[in-house]
Amino acid sequence: MEKTIENTTDIKGKIYLLTFISFLVGTLQFVIGGILDKVALSVGVSVSTVGQVITAFSLAAAIGTPIFMMATAKMDRRKQLLIGLAAVLISTISTVALPGFGFLMVSRSLLGVGTGIYNISAYALVAKMAPPGRQAMALSNLAMGASAALVIGVPIARVMVATFDWRIIFVVIGILTLLSILAVIRMIPAAAGEAPIPLSAQLALLKNPKIFMALSVSFLMFFAYSVVNSYTTPFLLAVMPSMESRISMILLFLGIASLIGSKLGGFLADRFGAAHTLVGGIIAQALALMLIPIFSGSVILIVSMLMIWSIAAWACGPTLNFNLVSIAPEASGIMLSLNSTFIQFGFAAGAAIGGIVVGSASIMAIMWTGAASLAVAVVVGLISFGLMPPRKNYHL
Repeated sequence: MEKTIENTTDIKGKIYLLTFISFLVGTLQFVIGGILDKVALSVGVSVSTVGQVITAFSLAAAIGTPIFMMATAKMDRRKQLLIGLAAVLISTISTVALPGFGFLMVSRSLLGVGTGIYNISAYALVAKMAPPGRQAMALSNLAMGASAALVIGVPIARVMVATFDWRIIFVVIGILTLLSILAVIRMIPAAAGEAPIPLSAQLALLKNPKIFMALSVSFLMFFAYSVVNSYTTPFLLAVMPSMESRISMILLFLGIASLIGSKLGGFLADRFGAAHTLVGGIIAQALALMLIPIFSGSVILIVSMLMIWSIAAWACGPTLNFNLVSIAPEASGIMLSLNSTFIQFGFAAGAAIGGIVVGSASIMAIMWTGAASLAVAVVVGLISFGLMPPRKNYHL
């Protein structure tokens, strides 16, 4: 009995360690959106230009991560994990030490690959370490690390940059990452890799119209999310310039909204089904974004609409994965991998188009851009789910 208790405690400790690292990595990923104005001023470029580092991160994650994981599929999972963390550490060092916008782009690209490698390896390790029947709960705890980055990491970072240079965030997280690497070496056991999945097997699934349309919904939704989320802080500063001191509090509210959405999405999907939850969530996002320009004179209403948008967006996240796995349960791993790639491409495209919109139109136009993408996502989603029959002779 004592041995069982010790083993259980030991496993929990390992999972908590990986969850803490997920929080660090998640903060590095999301923090740039919360300090975009400070970074732009520091490197001497516009906010719309510096926003392209988000595109660089997402493209690197979408392209580099699957290539690395396929090439090293037979490698020990712990080694993959450490390689990912090493890339994260090097990216934080280069962000602090190397000046200029060009080096920042390279650093964020490296961070994108390192983050992708860490996340996939960590989920695989936790799934193997967790006791039978408790894998779902363990994976949920790991996911909470990234969600906590939005609730705690980003708002705290915004407070810090009000007093210190924005690079101090990367110094602190870099030190914690180094300590985490040492902890992983000491605490996390080796775990065998898996047989590589040929790229041709993954691409073959895209020939299925239902799968392709479901993945397209992921792309369109996260395109819209990235357009708005990447420029949330500049938007808030533009519509309420006298409230800069309260930006961190608003970001905290949006982080809490993301946690609520994550929990609400699972509940609604179980209660009403994935199709209705996903379509309803996308419609709610679109309506919230369209109402923000109308209520642009009210701080309370703007923040309220942003919170509704955040809740609805995060409620759709787990539902997207559930939907894809239910379409092809025999290929769940490939489906989740493809969905991750489409999501990262959506993030990249959204940040890129958002920068163009901000630079050529107005900051308010990001709301209409996001709403337009979500409107298309609703139509594609309705056809994909069969709630709205496609026209005859319709072909992808």
